[in-house]
Amino acid sequence: MAHPVELILALLGVAVALGVLAEQVGIPYPILLVVGGLVLSLQPWTPDVQFDPKLVFLLFLPPLLYAGAFRTEWPVFRLHLRAITLLAVGLVLFTTTLVAAAAHYWLELPWSVGFVLGALVSPPDAVAAIAVLQRVKVPRVAVTILEGESLVNDATALVTLRVAVGAAAGAAGAFDPWDAGGEFALAAGGGVLIGLAGGWAAVGLHNWLDRRGLAAPKVAITLTLLTPYAVYLPAEHLHLSGVLAAVAAGLWVGNRCEQVFRPELYEEARAVWEWVEFLLNSLIFILIGLLLRTVLEQLDGGRSPTDLVLAAAGVSLVVVAARLAWVFPGAYLPRWLDKVVLGADPQYPSWRAVVVVGWTGMRGVVSLAAALALPPFRERGLIQFLTFWVVFATLVGQGLTLPLVIRLLGVGGAADPSPRPPLVGEGAGGRGRS
Repeated sequence: MAHPVELILALLGVAVALGVLAEQVGIPYPILLVVGGLVLSLQPWTPDVQFDPKLVFLLFLPPLLYAGAFRTEWPVFRLHLRAITLLAVGLVLFTTTLVAAAAHYWLELPWSVGFVLGALVSPPDAVAAIAVLQRVKVPRVAVTILEGESLVNDATALVTLRVAVGAAAGAAGAFDPWDAGGEFALAAGGGVLIGLAGGWAAVGLHNWLDRRGLAAPKVAITLTLLTPYAVYLPAEHLHLSGVLAAVAAGLWVGNRCEQVFRPELYEEARAVWEWVEFLLNSLIFILIGLLLRTVLEQLDGGRSPTDLVLAAAGVSLVVVAARLAWVFPGAYLPRWLDKVVLGADPQYPSWRAVVVVGWTGMRGVVSLAAALALPPFRERGLIQFLTFWVVFATLVGQGLTLPLVIRLLGVGGAADPSPRPPLVGEGAGGRGRS
């Protein structure tokens, strides 16, 4: 068996090769990494990947969430807060409920198990979506909303999952939405408070080091790398939302970076963060494909291959349809109410842009890692199998077709010249961040 360090180095080498190939053929690199990992997992000579799902939540998730929040301009985020909340909370709960109903009435699973599956597959993965959007011109507002959605939706889904898993593993197997709502409010509020406190402390520490001439670049950059973990881990230990803690800290520090980071420090920190994000994202996407073998090994074999294929296709269709069904009333109904109730004169978004937001619903490694971390209960293997194929179907299927959908709808003409979000360290108007 290969040593874990050797395996990681080999995966990074494969990721670099697939990344170069993705540039040559014009395919977003996350999609090619997932497909490449899946092909590798089916080879008999590929070593078994001993994957601890907790690594995603403890090692990968905090810095990626923090970086995404750091480069988000708070005024822009606040401007689209209603749309972001409707997607990150409303759509996640809506998708969870529809998937649970489909699993209960069609697959004959208990409601609690259905809600476990729904919570797993409900949050989209914005890393893949943004990687795809970088290659095409789309309205900047769509990218902003998708980024904002990604910063919050994991928290909604993971808290719902926690309650559903407790019901599925218990004797009663009941799911109480009031318990889920109360736990989400407590976890979300507590996570945000810890994140804001940690962000405030990080800014104060940076300023203190700078005033005393102790802010050496290596020390300051290391501090920025430790900040997301410093808020995420305490929140999780207190059973609060580490996701929202990392997001809140990133928003706080990122929107005060002019007070903290000198230009020369910003340049060095940006290079480090770009490398960290590339490293983590490359490992994440290739691991998705490699985990097929693990998922198949844990399948209990209680259903026929035909039933499994139909179930995977059906759940994937429900996930895609739920998002498309939600985005149109979510985009137009609140504005109509503003006009009727408040007498406002709202600007309605183009239906083409709404379709793009609706089609950008690729799932990612958070869903799969959470599925693999499930405690033992009946139908656990089936839930993991369905989650894997929903991730694969949305990531590869929607990811490959999104550029075509954008071109067919003709939304590119309304885009900014560079639709990608700023890198860590880049802000509007050239504002330096690290």
